[in-house]
Amino acid sequence: MSDERLASKAARLRWIERKLYNNPQGLRVMDLAEATGMDRRTIYRDLGALEDMGVPMWQFEGKFGINREDYLSTVRLNLNQTISLFFAARLLAHHSDEQNPHVVAALEKIAASLPDETIAKHLSNVAAQIQLRPTRREYILVLETFTRAWADRRMVKFSYWASNREEPEERTVAPYVLEVSRFEPASYVIGHDPLRNALRTFKLERVQRAEILDDEYVIPADFDPYSMLADSWGIMDEGNTVTVRLRFSAVVARRVKESTWHRSQEVTDLPDGGCELSMKLAGTREMRSWVLGWGADVEVLAPADLRAEVAEHAQRMVLQYQ
Repeated sequence: MSDERLASKAARLRWIERKLYNNPQGLRVMDLAEATGMDRRTIYRDLGALEDMGVPMWQFEGKFGINREDYLSTVRLNLNQTISLFFAARLLAHHSDEQNPHVVAALEKIAASLPDETIAKHLSNVAAQIQLRPTRREYILVLETFTRAWADRRMVKFSYWASNREEPEERTVAPYVLEVSRFEPASYVIGHDPLRNALRTFKLERVQRAEILDDEYVIPADFDPYSMLADSWGIMDEGNTVTVRLRFSAVVARRVKESTWHRSQEVTDLPDGGCELSMKLAGTREMRSWVLGWGADVEVLAPADLRAEVAEHAQRMVLQYQ
């Protein structure tokens, strides 16, 4: 911290609060004093001030920390930022196929804190829509377990029923990041798998049960999930880059060109009014259903295996409707 920032008590309190929250094992007063350049008596007063402000503090064996379960963060948004948040909430409502009580509670709190009554009312309506959906308590418990483990940097032991297996198997993982799919209502954990000694992705909806272990881990400094998934169509990196070429009819060409489907895309107009969409992807398994969704208005030109898969589905559809 700079001397200028330390001169402001408010800035110092925010820094200490953030530091304690991001160190779940707690910190000693002498460590905070050394980091801020303040004496220990000042730090003790700062910790008392944070507690008076409602920050849920704990103290054990000479260390101070923040109880994450009871901690409430604060944020102030302007009108345009609030609208952005509303769009995110609407996407969340479309994406969710079941009720998540934490999502409902978060939206209700945000709505209650907004000065604009119109936007607040719509956010409350989004929360109410999600609340009407069925709740699968087992999934919520799994999500809570992985969330806590990720925040505290603790390993997780879990029972995983993969789609290609007849029975669940016991696995462990060091959660590096939680992620959601763009094209399906599903959440995933990406982390280090000791069994494979490599990064693996697990769908949380397939986890039967999970428990946090005492084993701690460190996320590598060079781990960047967003760069890692930049070439993926969704959440999977299949380990090989392929060029996908799709030819769309004139009926849907305008719709295709309205959106950026992937960062690598190139769109070429065709003489018949259609267009060709070319992309470089880290595998095609996840995009097959998206391609099929365009029906007869798309033709897969490459790669050959994706073209064959779509052709097979088309033949099966013809037989089904005869």
